Amino acid sequence: MQRILQPGDIEALDRTNPQRVRLPQTAQLFAERAARLEQQADGNPIADYLRFLAQLVRAQHKAAASVQTAAPDSALIAQAQEHSMPLLPAASHVDPAWHAVLDQIVADLQSGKDIPDPLKPTLAALAGMGREDRDALARRVLIGLLTESADLAAAPIVMAALQVVFADRAGRLSESDVPYTDPATVCPICGTAPVASVIRIGGRDAGLRYLHCGACCTEWHMVRVKCSHCESTKGVRYKKLEGADDTVFAETCDVCHTYRKISNQEKDPFAEPLADDLATLMLDLLMSETDFARASINPLLPMAETDAPPDATA
Repeated sequence: MQRILQPGDIEALDRTNPQRVRLPQTAQLFAERAARLEQQADGNPIADYLRFLAQLVRAQHKAAASVQTAAPDSALIAQAQEHSMPLLPAASHVDPAWHAVLDQIVADLQSGKDIPDPLKPTLAALAGMGREDRDALARRVLIGLLTESADLAAAPIVMAALQVVFADRAGRLSESDVPYTDPATVCPICGTAPVASVIRIGGRDAGLRYLHCGACCTEWHMVRVKCSHCESTKGVRYKKLEGADDTVFAETCDVCHTYRKISNQEKDPFAEPLADDLATLMLDLLMSETDFARASINPLLPMAETDAPPDATA
């Protein structure tokens, strides 16, 4: 029997019409990330931390199965599209559902094995924290205002809960809901900087580079050999560790003097941008000896507030 193609099927076959955005699919997103973290832990200098993060991401996967977030109304979508602005800027659109997700993740970790002893007081503090204090902490995490050691310890757990609700909300949108943003270097849904980028394989996305949001896990297309921080196409170069394969490398820009990593699924089909970024801290150490500053942090490896990357408009 001959199958009649629907409009969406026809577009999927058209390699001249790549997906502009790849919306997160939470049913597999966190499971695949946890598996990649476990894989990358073998022989890694930060193996223990990667294995703990794999446990944290598995808790995200469990929580994602039951979370229900509210969809943005049509007026908000129209406003974002009219003004080329992110649809739901993260720090000002924290869905209350995140509290239940945080409770579930904390309880999951507390009931698990091999939780580092220094983390136990942090988990207890989060479990007993009131909603207002939690929301204030969430805003500090999202804007990167982390100066207290207690905030730094709690940040990965808080960000894990926020990621679940942000990804669930983004996954309920359609591509037509998502605005074209200016600049194109921030997530068109939540306005967060990309943690890294990834060269995808398969179907209409094969060989295309997507920036990966560190908050809602949305991906948006950006052509290769273009700085993901300032959008310059001049002076873009690539660096990798000596002797390393070509799966992960740093894209540097001579204009804004920043770098951001790229994971290449053409070299390893299991490459995952956030997990691979964490697993290649030796590359960050190499880059720390250069004039290039990291363009954005990894949300599961927070750092105290330091000097910001050079202004992309300078």
